[in-house]
Amino acid sequence: MALVIAAALIFSARVVDVSMSTVRMLLLVKGRRGIAALVGFFEVSLYLLSLQYVLKAGLSSPLNFIAYAGGYSMGNFLGSLLEEKILSGHVLVEIISNDMESGHCLASRLREAGFGTTVLAGEGRNGPRLVLKTVCDRNDRHKVMAVTKGCNAFVFVSDLKGVQGGHFQRKAK
Repeated sequence: MALVIAAALIFSARVVDVSMSTVRMLLLVKGRRGIAALVGFFEVSLYLLSLQYVLKAGLSSPLNFIAYAGGYSMGNFLGSLLEEKILSGHVLVEIISNDMESGHCLASRLREAGFGTTVLAGEGRNGPRLVLKTVCDRNDRHKVMAVTKGCNAFVFVSDLKGVQGGHFQRKAK
């Protein structure tokens, strides 16, 4: 029974510490060094605690190794879910249309959907292009991508550290 409890503790500690690692990295990217340092302290403490249990048991307990690896896997999964749910912010969706007409049409569709869209003229390998830039909440990026679906365009998303001003889609309360 003690072996199962130890494995459960190892699994749980790894889930929490790897999830904390994901959140810590995202905080660093967002420039929140102080909070990231605090999260890192607790992350490493849990890591050392779980590692101690695994190493103390030696090769006699494969269950601890499985719990350690399983906790790492589940921590990555949970960390990615946490990133989507709790870390707010904005992203820049850039759309490079293959022709001018479809670019203007896509800009109109994005604006009708409530997204502020800036249109710039560009030059590609095969001629003129329109570059559409839309800044939106991180959670709305899928809505913007849905509007661009089926368009013959190159689309990419970038994280932003901060935003000031601009036109954003109103949230229903």
